[in-house]
This record gives sequence, C-alpha cells and structure tokens, in this order.
Amino acid sequence: MKLWQKNLFGLLFGAGFGGILAAGTLHEYDTIHSMLRMDEFYVYGFMGTAIMVSMATLWVFERNNTRTLVGEEIKLERSTPQKNHLKGGAIFGVGWAVAGTCPAPALVMLASGAFLAAVVIPGIFLGIHLASKGENLGFGDGEHHSTRESSVAV
Repeated sequence: MKLWQKNLFGLLFGAGFGGILAAGTLHEYDTIHSMLRMDEFYVYGFMGTAIMVSMATLWVFERNNTRTLVGEEIKLERSTPQKNHLKGGAIFGVGWAVAGTCPAPALVMLASGAFLAAVVIPGIFLGIHLASKGENLGFGDGEHHSTRESSVAV
C-alpha cells in the first residue's frame, strides 16, 4: 500500500470517527459535564459499547493473525497496572473534567468552531511535553515500544 493510500485511509477513518463523536455530541462541554455529574448516562453506554466492540474485534484479529495495513501482525501487549498508570489516569481525569473533552473530541471541537479547542489542544501538547521532559518517549504509550519505533526521535 502506498503512502498516499495509507494517509487517505487514515483521513477517512478519522473523519468517520469524528462524525460519530459529533453525532453523539461527545465534543460538547455540557455533554461531558452532564455525564460526570451523573445527569446523562448515554455517554457511558457509548463508551462501553466502543470498548466491547474494540475488545471483540481485536481478539478476533489477534486470534486470526491479521496483519495491519503496513504488514505487521497484530499482537497485543498486556501489562499489569502500575503506579504511573494510576497517576496518568488521575491527571487525564482531572483534565477531562476541567476541559470537558479529551484529545479526539477536542479535534471535533476545533472542526465545529468551538473556541474552547483553542485552549484545550495546546494544553494537550503541553501535557505531552511535560510528561516526556527528560525522556524520549518515542511512539506509543511510553511503555510498549518495538526496537524500530523506539529509535525514532520525537
């Protein structure tokens, strides 16, 4: 698959995902705050459904030795929760509660013209910079790196 084809696939997939987030109003500040106040429960169902579909799909892909678009076999990493996961989750949760969004919906906010995106998106990059200060996190979640990926500088 050529690079432009991969980029086109990524663009179409991303636009579709953004459309789903927008249709569910998950890019709106009030929706997230209503969920966190336990006033709206459909967002929990939305996220739970996404997790269950993803888990089932990834299980099938891994079991059938499915390959990615770049030809690599899908092999999921499994790890035990550690202290850094809890810290990161707490920081993410506070940011989510304050901003009313997370990275993907923040991009939908930007596309929809919401002014809050102009604050949130630089904040996301600032958080990534602060988290990686003094370390080269490379690609991934900072924990699972292949040899090829960890040699790439950010």
